[in-house]
Amino acid sequence: MRFMTGLFLILSAFLLPNTAFAEAAAHKVTIHVDQNDPQVMNMALNNAKNLSAYYTAKGETVDIELVAYGPGVMMLREDKSPVKDRISAMALEMPNMVFSACNNTIQAMTKKEGQEIKILGEAGIVPSGVVRLIELQEQGYAYVRP
Repeated sequence: MRFMTGLFLILSAFLLPNTAFAEAAAHKVTIHVDQNDPQVMNMALNNAKNLSAYYTAKGETVDIELVAYGPGVMMLREDKSPVKDRISAMALEMPNMVFSACNNTIQAMTKKEGQEIKILGEAGIVPSGVVRLIELQEQGYAYVRP
């Protein structure tokens, strides 16, 4: 009976669609923003939009994570983001896009400004932006810095 079960598992691996292979075929990109410069922020968002459109047109998938730290966190601040409306629109249009803000930076800003720093609802908070970039690259993400 063990032989039959083992044989079934081996044959299943060859006959069923290989989901691990399909996942490996997806493109993965992280975009790094560390400047409080609307031109850089818009370039990063343009890169993300263009990547998504390119791979979608080819029938391929791409996961994109924009990581902001240091002065780049201004991009994701609820009160000061110069690209707030664009991020809101892109979050709705591109479910394959994730925005991550560095908690180290948020805590430093909170201390310096003496008030809680709120991040856009479309963004998540990661413990460290630099560490997040390293982790993503270790997971096979391509790295882009506009």
